Amino acid sequence: MSRINLLDLDRAGLESFVAGLGEKPFRARQLQRWIHRSLAADFDAMTDLAKSFRAKLPELAEIRAPQPIRDHLSADGTRKWLFDVGNGDAVESVFIPEDDRGTLCVSTQAGCAVNCRFCSTGKQGFSRNLAVGEIIGQLWYAERELRRSLGTPEGERVISNVVLMGMGEPLLNYEASVAAMRLMLDDDAYGLSRRRVTLSTSGVVPFIDRLGTDLPVALAVSLHASNDKLRDVLVPLNVKYPLAELMEACHRYLAHAPRDFITFEYVMLDGVNDRVEYARELLALVREHGVSCKFNLIPFNPFPESGLGRTPMERIKAFAGVLIDAGIVTTIRKTRGDDIDAACGQLAGDVRDRTRLAERGAFVPIDVVKSAARVAPARTGRH
Repeated sequence: MSRINLLDLDRAGLESFVAGLGEKPFRARQLQRWIHRSLAADFDAMTDLAKSFRAKLPELAEIRAPQPIRDHLSADGTRKWLFDVGNGDAVESVFIPEDDRGTLCVSTQAGCAVNCRFCSTGKQGFSRNLAVGEIIGQLWYAERELRRSLGTPEGERVISNVVLMGMGEPLLNYEASVAAMRLMLDDDAYGLSRRRVTLSTSGVVPFIDRLGTDLPVALAVSLHASNDKLRDVLVPLNVKYPLAELMEACHRYLAHAPRDFITFEYVMLDGVNDRVEYARELLALVREHGVSCKFNLIPFNPFPESGLGRTPMERIKAFAGVLIDAGIVTTIRKTRGDDIDAACGQLAGDVRDRTRLAERGAFVPIDVVKSAARVAPARTGRH
């Protein structure tokens, strides 16, 4: 009989596990604190567990996090791990240290089926969803390794924020992503506030609504275009969930959100989506649907064969100026870790593409992108 990986279990799962062993419910809390607060991997180290309970555990359970294949450190302190998740698949996680926080970007899928035109993960195709233990295991391993390498005092956290912005679309791996976030928020695990856990989505409308009810955390939406004509090409999911539907879902989410705004992420692509007319169109879009928001403008991080270029900084600032002058908080993301391909849109990992994207020619040709970009901006609506 294979042993159960305890990293796959949230509080309810651990309670069920210990009950099945005839143990009292408080044992689940003790076990969770050892695993996720103390980051213990050895059951013998869990000294407040009864010896009889500890004796059972090695035969029935294990604590198994994904193991790194590669570990890269950027000149700016950003650190990227390539984790082996088995069956020929590997995913990437990135730690970004800043003066006031330490942010870990985790993956939720091996590859991604959304196939956004500017993202190297999407170009690689899709293999499978990650299990809970493979998602939370990235945090477990990173926190443990960073404490060791930095000499962090006992009990102090290095990672203060987690963003589900790595490989994959979290809402298309809904159950596992939510279970992992429950552990991130649990005071007997990582104890993060809902403001410090951010889920980034390309706009899976039904699951945005479900998340607002089940576990509202900070929400970031990968927007990248101000009208459906262009977004259909850049973010193919838009064909199924167009901008009007997405904006209404964002408006509904704000009723539950831990913050009073949605963050819209907008990658700046030279000559594609970076004209100031598009910034004005964004203003009209969010005002029409009453969405309180901030914009995070992201300089494009090139990857091989993308065919796309980064918007010059002066044009990014002009674009940002339109939004700022209208009273919308707008930031320009500082590129971190691009020397180790750890910047936004550069995570690729190593996956077996079960969707055969390359074989099917599903990656939108650059001439189609540029053709869509040449269409004059117009008020958002189906076409």
